[in-house]
Amino acid sequence: MTELKAQLKADLTAAMKGRDELSTATLRMLLTAVSTEEVSGSSARELTDDEVLKVIGREAKKRREAAEAFGSAGRTEQAAREVAEETVLNRYLPRQLTDAELAELVTDAVRESGATEPRQMGQVMKLLTPKVAGRADGKRLSDEVRRRLS
Repeated sequence: MTELKAQLKADLTAAMKGRDELSTATLRMLLTAVSTEEVSGSSARELTDDEVLKVIGREAKKRREAAEAFGSAGRTEQAAREVAEETVLNRYLPRQLTDAELAELVTDAVRESGATEPRQMGQVMKLLTPKVAGRADGKRLSDEVRRRLS
């Protein structure tokens, strides 16, 4: 078992013992998503820590989008629950890049690739994606690259 998955299981046990309903439900949901990912495909396999991080990121994004949808529909209780679940998930994700750090990385990548127009955005994204890896949302990254090349 990977370190991160073991940590999630240990935290689930601690949340259950502490009667923390929010953390318990969120971690159960997350471990179910990890298990589902492990058995998807042609054969079952154990996920690496990086793959588990991708699952956590995907689940956090789902919570963020659901919170926005509930909020715009006037369902504040459900929106607050989704935000709270995202907060629990964010504990396991790497620190997110600030806007200044992201802008600096984009500037360096644009300079390195020699891109000068929006049509060359793919070249810049190809350089940036491995550097950012889970520390910034893809949409946020592409918006910054698009802004820089416009």
